[in-house]
Amino acid sequence: MTARAIDLLDRLIATPSLSRQENATADLLEGFLRDNGVSPSRLKNNVWAISQNFDRSKPILMLNSHHDTVRPAPGYTIDPFSPLHRDGRIYGLGSNDAGASLVSLVETFLRLNSADTGVNLILAATAEEEVSGKSGIEMLLAHLRDRDLMPDMAIVGEPTSLRAATAERGLMVLDCTAHGKSGHAARGEGINAIYSAIADIERLRGLKFDKTSAVLGDIKISVTQIEAGTQHNVIPDRCSFVIDVRTTDAYTNPEIASLIAQAINSECVPRSTRLNASAISEDHPLAAAAIRLGAVPFVSPTLSDRALMRGIPALKIGPGDSARSHTADEFVFEHEISDAIKFYQTLISTL
Repeated sequence: MTARAIDLLDRLIATPSLSRQENATADLLEGFLRDNGVSPSRLKNNVWAISQNFDRSKPILMLNSHHDTVRPAPGYTIDPFSPLHRDGRIYGLGSNDAGASLVSLVETFLRLNSADTGVNLILAATAEEEVSGKSGIEMLLAHLRDRDLMPDMAIVGEPTSLRAATAERGLMVLDCTAHGKSGHAARGEGINAIYSAIADIERLRGLKFDKTSAVLGDIKISVTQIEAGTQHNVIPDRCSFVIDVRTTDAYTNPEIASLIAQAINSECVPRSTRLNASAISEDHPLAAAAIRLGAVPFVSPTLSDRALMRGIPALKIGPGDSARSHTADEFVFEHEISDAIKFYQTLISTL
Protein backbone atom coordinates (compact mmCIF):
# COMPACT_ATOMS: atom_id res chain seq x y z
CA MET A 1 0.00 0.00 0.00
CA THR A 2 2.97 2.33 -0.37
CA ALA A 3 1.32 3.43 -3.62
CA ARG A 4 -1.47 5.02 -1.56
CA ALA A 5 1.05 7.12 0.38
CA ILE A 6 2.89 8.17 -2.76
CA ASP A 7 -0.36 9.14 -4.46
CA LEU A 8 -1.24 11.29 -1.44
CA LEU A 9 2.19 12.95 -1.63
CA ASP A 10 1.64 13.72 -5.31
CA ARG A 11 -1.69 15.35 -4.47
CA LEU A 12 -0.14 17.38 -1.65
CA ILE A 13 2.66 18.64 -3.89
CA ALA A 14 0.09 19.68 -6.51
CA THR A 15 -1.86 21.67 -3.90
CA PRO A 16 -0.08 24.88 -2.84
CA SER A 17 0.09 25.15 0.96
CA LEU A 18 2.29 28.05 1.97
CA SER A 19 2.32 28.70 5.69
CA ARG A 20 -0.95 30.27 6.88
CA GLN A 21 -2.49 29.36 3.50
CA GLU A 22 -3.03 25.63 4.06
CA ASN A 23 -6.81 25.50 3.59
CA ALA A 24 -6.65 23.41 0.42
CA THR A 25 -4.28 20.75 1.79
CA ALA A 26 -6.32 20.60 5.01
CA ASP A 27 -9.39 19.91 2.86
CA LEU A 28 -7.43 17.29 0.92
CA LEU A 29 -6.22 15.49 4.06
CA GLU A 30 -9.63 15.59 5.68
CA GLY A 31 -11.24 14.07 2.59
CA PHE A 32 -8.48 11.48 2.20
CA LEU A 33 -8.95 10.23 5.75
CA ARG A 34 -12.73 10.03 5.34
CA ASP A 35 -12.29 8.09 2.10
CA ASN A 36 -10.14 5.60 4.02
CA GLY A 37 -12.57 4.94 6.84
CA VAL A 38 -11.38 7.52 9.38
CA SER A 39 -13.52 10.24 10.97
CA PRO A 40 -11.12 13.19 11.26
CA SER A 41 -11.55 16.39 13.23
CA ARG A 42 -10.33 19.81 12.20
CA LEU A 43 -9.16 22.88 14.09
CA LYS A 44 -8.51 25.68 11.61
CA ASN A 45 -6.05 24.01 9.22
CA ASN A 46 -4.96 21.30 11.66
CA VAL A 47 -6.43 17.89 10.79
CA TRP A 48 -6.39 15.21 13.47
CA ALA A 49 -7.87 11.82 14.27
CA ILE A 50 -7.81 9.26 17.06
CA SER A 51 -7.44 5.53 16.57
CA GLN A 52 -10.34 3.13 16.91
CA ASN A 53 -10.88 1.24 20.18
CA PHE A 54 -9.40 4.12 22.18
CA ASP A 55 -8.47 2.74 25.60
CA ARG A 56 -7.99 5.19 28.47
CA SER A 57 -5.70 2.73 30.25
CA LYS A 58 -3.08 3.03 27.47
CA PRO A 59 -0.69 5.92 26.85
CA ILE A 60 -1.33 8.25 23.91
CA LEU A 61 1.24 8.47 21.11
CA MET A 62 0.84 11.41 18.74
CA LEU A 63 1.99 11.02 15.14
CA ASN A 64 2.73 14.56 14.01
CA SER A 65 4.00 16.21 10.88
CA HIS A 66 3.11 19.39 9.01
CA HIS A 67 1.51 20.11 5.66
CA ASP A 68 2.59 23.72 5.15
CA THR A 69 5.61 24.64 3.03
CA VAL A 70 8.00 27.52 2.52
CA ARG A 71 7.84 29.54 -0.70
CA PRO A 72 9.62 27.93 -3.67
CA ALA A 73 13.33 28.74 -3.90
CA PRO A 74 14.19 30.95 -6.91
CA GLY A 75 16.36 28.31 -8.59
CA TYR A 76 13.63 25.77 -9.45
CA THR A 77 14.09 24.25 -12.92
CA ILE A 78 10.76 22.40 -12.73
CA ASP A 79 7.26 23.40 -11.70
CA PRO A 80 7.39 23.14 -7.88
CA PHE A 81 3.67 22.32 -7.78
CA SER A 82 3.78 19.58 -10.39
CA PRO A 83 5.03 16.26 -8.92
CA LEU A 84 7.70 14.70 -11.10
CA HIS A 85 8.77 11.05 -10.79
CA ARG A 86 12.22 10.36 -12.19
CA ASP A 87 14.94 7.80 -11.38
CA GLY A 88 13.21 6.71 -8.19
CA ARG A 89 12.81 10.28 -6.97
CA ILE A 90 9.71 12.40 -6.38
CA TYR A 91 10.35 16.07 -7.07
CA GLY A 92 8.19 18.94 -5.87
CA LEU A 93 7.82 21.60 -3.19
CA GLY A 94 7.33 19.98 0.21
CA SER A 95 8.20 16.49 -1.03
CA ASN A 96 11.06 16.19 1.45
CA ASP A 97 9.99 18.76 4.05
CA ALA A 98 7.84 17.32 5.26
CA GLY A 99 5.45 15.66 2.81
CA ALA A 100 7.24 12.31 2.86
CA SER A 101 7.10 12.16 6.66
CA LEU A 102 3.46 13.20 6.70
CA VAL A 103 2.25 10.62 4.20
CA SER A 104 4.35 7.91 5.88
CA LEU A 105 2.74 8.69 9.25
CA VAL A 106 -0.73 8.86 7.68
CA GLU A 107 -0.21 5.44 6.08
CA THR A 108 1.11 4.05 9.36
CA PHE A 109 -1.95 5.39 11.18
CA LEU A 110 -4.29 3.79 8.63
CA ARG A 111 -2.54 0.43 8.96
CA LEU A 112 -2.61 0.48 12.78
CA ASN A 113 -5.91 2.30 13.24
CA SER A 114 -7.81 -0.77 14.42
CA ALA A 115 -4.82 -2.84 15.56
CA ASP A 116 -4.32 -3.96 19.14
CA THR A 117 -1.14 -2.10 20.10
CA GLY A 118 0.19 -0.92 23.43
CA VAL A 119 -0.68 2.72 22.70
CA ASN A 120 -3.55 4.88 21.53
CA LEU A 121 -2.73 6.84 18.39
CA ILE A 122 -3.53 10.45 17.55
CA LEU A 123 -2.68 11.54 14.03
CA ALA A 124 -1.93 15.27 13.85
CA ALA A 125 -1.34 16.90 10.46
CA THR A 126 -0.59 20.45 11.48
CA ALA A 127 -0.26 23.90 9.93
CA GLU A 128 2.11 26.86 10.27
CA GLU A 129 5.19 24.82 11.24
CA GLU A 130 7.50 26.69 8.90
CA VAL A 131 6.67 30.01 10.60
CA SER A 132 6.24 28.66 14.15
CA GLY A 133 2.72 30.08 14.01
CA LYS A 134 0.27 30.12 16.89
CA SER A 135 -2.48 28.40 14.89
CA GLY A 136 -0.54 25.17 14.42
CA ILE A 137 0.60 22.50 16.87
CA GLU A 138 0.40 24.90 19.83
CA MET A 139 -3.30 25.51 19.22
CA LEU A 140 -4.00 21.84 18.61
CA LEU A 141 -2.28 20.73 21.82
CA ALA A 142 -4.37 23.19 23.84
CA HIS A 143 -7.45 21.77 22.13
CA LEU A 144 -6.42 18.21 22.99
CA ARG A 145 -5.64 19.19 26.58
CA ASP A 146 -9.16 20.58 26.98
CA ARG A 147 -10.52 17.21 25.83
CA ASP A 148 -8.28 15.19 28.14
CA LEU A 149 -6.41 13.83 25.09
CA MET A 150 -2.96 15.23 25.84
CA PRO A 151 -0.31 12.96 24.29
CA ASP A 152 2.08 11.12 26.57
CA MET A 153 4.71 11.04 23.83
CA ALA A 154 5.08 11.98 20.18
CA ILE A 155 6.78 11.09 16.94
CA VAL A 156 7.56 14.25 14.97
CA GLY A 157 7.95 13.48 11.30
CA GLU A 158 10.75 15.52 9.73
CA PRO A 159 13.52 14.58 7.27
CA THR A 160 16.25 12.99 9.41
CA SER A 161 17.25 10.09 7.12
CA LEU A 162 15.47 7.90 9.72
CA ARG A 163 18.04 8.89 12.33
CA ALA A 164 16.67 9.55 15.82
CA ALA A 165 16.87 13.24 16.69
CA THR A 166 16.82 12.91 20.46
CA ALA A 167 17.41 16.62 21.00
CA GLU A 168 17.23 19.97 19.23
CA ARG A 169 18.23 23.46 20.24
CA GLY A 170 15.66 26.15 20.83
CA LEU A 171 15.71 29.61 19.27
CA MET A 172 15.35 33.07 20.70
CA VAL A 173 15.89 36.35 18.85
CA LEU A 174 16.68 39.46 20.91
CA ASP A 175 16.30 43.03 19.64
CA CYS A 176 18.83 45.25 21.41
CA THR A 177 19.28 49.02 21.44
CA ALA A 178 22.30 50.99 22.67
CA HIS A 179 21.63 54.66 23.47
CA GLY A 180 23.96 57.63 23.24
CA LYS A 181 23.72 61.36 22.57
CA SER A 182 23.81 62.97 19.15
CA GLY A 183 26.33 65.64 18.25
CA HIS A 184 28.42 67.08 15.41
CA ALA A 185 31.18 64.67 14.37
CA ALA A 186 33.62 67.54 13.64
CA ARG A 187 33.29 68.96 17.15
CA GLY A 188 33.68 65.64 18.96
CA GLU A 189 30.35 66.17 20.68
CA GLY A 190 27.86 63.61 21.89
CA ILE A 191 28.07 59.99 23.01
CA ASN A 192 28.46 57.52 20.15
CA ALA A 193 25.88 54.73 20.47
CA ILE A 194 27.88 52.57 18.07
CA TYR A 195 30.76 52.41 20.52
CA SER A 196 28.35 51.51 23.32
CA ALA A 197 26.93 48.71 21.17
CA ILE A 198 30.42 47.45 20.32
CA ALA A 199 31.27 47.24 24.01
CA ASP A 200 28.16 45.17 24.64
CA ILE A 201 28.86 42.94 21.66
CA GLU A 202 32.34 42.27 23.05
CA ARG A 203 30.76 41.30 26.37
CA LEU A 204 28.47 38.89 24.53
CA ARG A 205 31.43 37.28 22.75
CA GLY A 206 32.88 36.28 26.09
CA LEU A 207 29.65 35.55 27.93
CA LYS A 208 29.63 32.17 29.68
CA PHE A 209 26.71 30.53 31.46
CA ASP A 210 27.10 28.56 34.66
CA LYS A 211 25.10 25.56 33.45
CA THR A 212 25.81 23.40 30.40
CA SER A 213 23.36 20.94 28.89
CA ALA A 214 24.57 17.35 29.06
CA VAL A 215 23.04 16.72 25.63
CA LEU A 216 23.09 20.05 23.79
CA GLY A 217 26.27 21.57 25.21
CA ASP A 218 26.70 25.33 25.57
CA ILE A 219 24.26 28.04 24.57
CA LYS A 220 25.32 29.68 21.30
CA ILE A 221 25.05 33.47 20.93
CA SER A 222 25.58 35.31 17.63
CA VAL A 223 25.10 38.99 16.80
CA THR A 224 23.75 38.86 13.27
CA GLN A 225 22.53 42.39 12.43
CA ILE A 226 23.54 45.94 13.39
CA GLU A 227 22.22 49.33 12.29
CA ALA A 228 23.00 52.92 13.27
CA GLY A 229 23.49 56.43 11.96
CA THR A 230 21.68 58.86 9.70
CA GLN A 231 24.60 60.56 7.93
CA HIS A 232 28.40 60.77 8.07
CA ASN A 233 28.74 63.90 10.18
CA VAL A 234 26.22 63.12 12.93
CA ILE A 235 27.20 61.15 16.01
CA PRO A 236 24.49 58.46 16.29
CA ASP A 237 22.43 58.48 19.45
CA ARG A 238 20.98 55.04 18.78
CA CYS A 239 22.43 51.74 17.59
CA SER A 240 20.29 48.63 17.23
CA PHE A 241 21.56 45.09 16.92
CA VAL A 242 20.04 41.62 16.78
CA ILE A 243 21.15 38.58 18.76
CA ASP A 244 20.44 35.05 17.56
CA VAL A 245 20.45 32.69 20.56
CA ARG A 246 20.41 28.91 20.13
CA THR A 247 19.16 27.77 23.51
CA THR A 248 19.54 24.53 25.45
CA ASP A 249 17.54 22.68 28.07
CA ALA A 250 19.88 23.90 30.84
CA TYR A 251 17.78 27.07 31.16
CA THR A 252 14.34 28.25 30.13
CA ASN A 253 14.24 30.83 27.36
CA PRO A 254 13.06 33.62 29.72
CA GLU A 255 15.96 32.79 32.07
CA ILE A 256 18.45 33.09 29.20
CA ALA A 257 16.93 36.39 28.06
CA SER A 258 17.21 37.75 31.59
CA LEU A 259 20.85 36.67 31.97
CA ILE A 260 21.83 38.29 28.66
CA ALA A 261 20.02 41.51 29.57
CA GLN A 262 21.91 41.63 32.87
CA ALA A 263 25.24 41.21 31.09
CA ILE A 264 24.94 44.25 28.80
CA ASN A 265 23.96 47.91 29.08
CA SER A 266 21.80 48.02 25.97
CA GLU A 267 18.07 47.50 26.10
CA CYS A 268 17.31 43.88 25.26
CA VAL A 269 13.85 42.63 24.27
CA PRO A 270 13.06 39.06 23.14
CA ARG A 271 10.76 38.76 20.14
CA SER A 272 9.44 35.50 21.58
CA THR A 273 10.39 32.93 24.19
CA ARG A 274 8.14 30.16 22.77
CA LEU A 275 10.69 28.10 20.83
CA ASN A 276 12.25 25.95 23.51
CA ALA A 277 15.09 23.48 23.37
CA SER A 278 13.90 19.91 23.72
CA ALA A 279 15.40 16.54 24.49
CA ILE A 280 14.22 12.99 25.06
CA SER A 281 16.29 10.52 27.05
CA GLU A 282 17.69 7.66 25.04
CA ASP A 283 16.28 5.47 27.81
CA HIS A 284 12.71 6.63 27.15
CA PRO A 285 10.70 3.71 25.72
CA LEU A 286 10.06 5.54 22.43
CA ALA A 287 13.67 6.55 21.84
CA ALA A 288 15.04 3.26 23.12
CA ALA A 289 12.80 1.30 20.75
CA ALA A 290 13.90 3.42 17.78
CA ILE A 291 17.56 2.94 18.64
CA ARG A 292 17.08 -0.82 18.97
CA LEU A 293 15.66 -0.81 15.44
CA GLY A 294 18.89 0.77 14.19
CA ALA A 295 18.07 4.49 14.30
CA VAL A 296 21.26 6.39 15.12
CA PRO A 297 20.69 9.09 17.77
CA PHE A 298 21.89 12.63 17.08
CA VAL A 299 21.30 16.26 18.03
CA SER A 300 19.35 18.08 15.34
CA PRO A 301 20.52 21.56 14.28
CA THR A 302 17.07 22.49 12.97
CA LEU A 303 13.87 23.50 14.73
CA SER A 304 10.54 21.72 14.41
CA ASP A 305 7.10 21.69 16.04
CA ARG A 306 8.76 19.69 18.78
CA ALA A 307 9.92 23.05 20.21
CA LEU A 308 6.27 23.81 21.06
CA MET A 309 5.49 20.43 22.67
CA ARG A 310 6.41 21.50 26.19
CA GLY A 311 6.40 18.59 28.62
CA ILE A 312 5.82 15.91 25.95
CA PRO A 313 8.70 13.48 25.29
CA ALA A 314 9.08 13.67 21.52
CA LEU A 315 11.31 11.91 19.01
CA LYS A 316 11.97 13.63 15.68
CA ILE A 317 12.50 11.05 12.97
CA GLY A 318 11.44 10.67 9.37
CA PRO A 319 12.32 9.96 5.73
CA GLY A 320 14.31 12.32 3.56
CA ASP A 321 17.38 14.42 4.16
CA SER A 322 17.31 17.75 5.97
CA ALA A 323 19.93 19.09 3.54
CA ARG A 324 17.32 18.94 0.74
CA SER A 325 14.79 21.05 2.66
CA HIS A 326 14.01 24.54 1.32
CA THR A 327 16.19 23.93 -1.75
CA ALA A 328 15.33 24.31 -5.43
CA ASP A 329 14.15 21.07 -7.09
CA GLU A 330 13.45 19.50 -3.70
CA PHE A 331 12.97 15.74 -3.84
CA VAL A 332 12.58 12.56 -1.84
CA PHE A 333 13.37 8.99 -2.86
CA GLU A 334 10.38 6.67 -3.18
CA HIS A 335 12.15 3.97 -1.19
CA GLU A 336 12.59 6.42 1.70
CA ILE A 337 8.81 6.50 2.07
CA SER A 338 8.39 2.74 2.04
CA ASP A 339 11.30 2.37 4.47
CA ALA A 340 9.73 4.93 6.82
CA ILE A 341 6.32 3.27 6.81
CA LYS A 342 7.90 -0.06 7.69
CA PHE A 343 10.02 1.58 10.41
CA TYR A 344 7.14 3.52 11.98
CA GLN A 345 4.87 0.49 11.96
CA THR A 346 7.49 -1.74 13.59
CA LEU A 347 8.41 0.94 16.13
CA ILE A 348 4.83 1.48 17.28
CA SER A 349 4.12 -2.24 17.43
CA THR A 350 6.97 -2.71 19.91
CA LEU A 351 5.69 -0.12 22.39
